[in-house]
Amino acid sequence: MKTIQMLFAAIIFFSLAGFTTVNAQMDGQKIMEAVYNNPSGDDVQGELKMILRNKQGDERVRQLKQFIKVDAQTEKKIMFFLSPADVKGTSFMSWSYVDGRDDDQWIYLPALKRTKRISSDSKADYFMGSDFTYDDLGDRHPSEDHHLLLREETVDKHACYVVESKPKEADYMYSKTITWVMKDNFLGLKRDFYDEKGNLLKTLTITKFEKINGFWTILETEMHNVQKSHTTKMIFSDVKINQGVPESKFTERSMTLGQ
Repeated sequence: MKTIQMLFAAIIFFSLAGFTTVNAQMDGQKIMEAVYNNPSGDDVQGELKMILRNKQGDERVRQLKQFIKVDAQTEKKIMFFLSPADVKGTSFMSWSYVDGRDDDQWIYLPALKRTKRISSDSKADYFMGSDFTYDDLGDRHPSEDHHLLLREETVDKHACYVVESKPKEADYMYSKTITWVMKDNFLGLKRDFYDEKGNLLKTLTITKFEKINGFWTILETEMHNVQKSHTTKMIFSDVKINQGVPESKFTERSMTLGQ
């Protein structure tokens, strides 16, 4: 599952184009490549609401604006925090590469009045108090994992492939993930993340999706950290696709200027 894409990261787009002739031969690698390579339009923008809920049921709500731009080599994403006051002016940008290079990521903190590059050592850190790490907000390439088709099963009336992905590098933050991919549109419906000891850490669930301008678009997701009893719900609204987001939106200067 592309994360933002995932989402945000988690906003993710999927289609069946080009895969109807290989369904009978699908294996874990092909399924995850199909998920990764789905077209998403040239650019996407919209309003993003982040709802953080702790184990006592207390909630914090944050409002953001998000922009995504895709070309043949790169997927660029940037988000601006609009409210509340304690995070207003903060921005985050991520560039992901189709050749499998590590994502480039930056965060702008208005209190420090500077843009900080996210180092490889920091990508396991949680983003702005949410249940998403910086790595989750990037776009992990299928070549970085070994993928195994475990089984097929139905979840909430959706027929799914269930794929286990284990990292090729020994020190990755997750020992494995398991993804439920819907057969009819190759949308990742759910993903379980396991910690370094092999215990379930958190689950990402897609709770609402629809087609916008011909592209499957995730509108609501929830990441539940089962070990901390904490959840982060993401609601994507006022979505516009192929409206011509300028390249200048995805710069360090733009991060300091806000939306």
